[in-house]
Amino acid sequence: MMVVSHGIDLVDCNRIAQMLERHGDRFLQRVFTQAEIEYASGGRNKVERLAGRFAAKEAVMKLIGTGWNAGTSWTEIEVVNDPMGRPHIRLSGRVQQIAKKKGIGQVQISITHAANLAIASAVALSEDEQQGI
Repeated sequence: MMVVSHGIDLVDCNRIAQMLERHGDRFLQRVFTQAEIEYASGGRNKVERLAGRFAAKEAVMKLIGTGWNAGTSWTEIEVVNDPMGRPHIRLSGRVQQIAKKKGIGQVQISITHAANLAIASAVALSEDEQQGI
């Protein structure tokens, strides 16, 4: 596998807190899957967890290169954790179709928090050895 693309995003946790305050469940349902909402609600750092996943979704859209106006939905990019707690990306719907067309076989994600910020870095890997930058 070779690197096809990279995306990075930075989110202010206060921005997510404001969105939650203003829009509540409507915001949660539009942006996050049920599993992501449950994960964030299961800890004491709900806003940080949501901000990290929000940043991850933005980073993935940047590496795909289409933006949100390509008939895609926030929930087509899902951040799931493995048993060790490491985040992974699961694509579906239109986002998955676009990724496949671009030769993306896998997306690796890293999420971190500093001060009141959430940062995510996403790397797209090709399906075969012939593609890449």
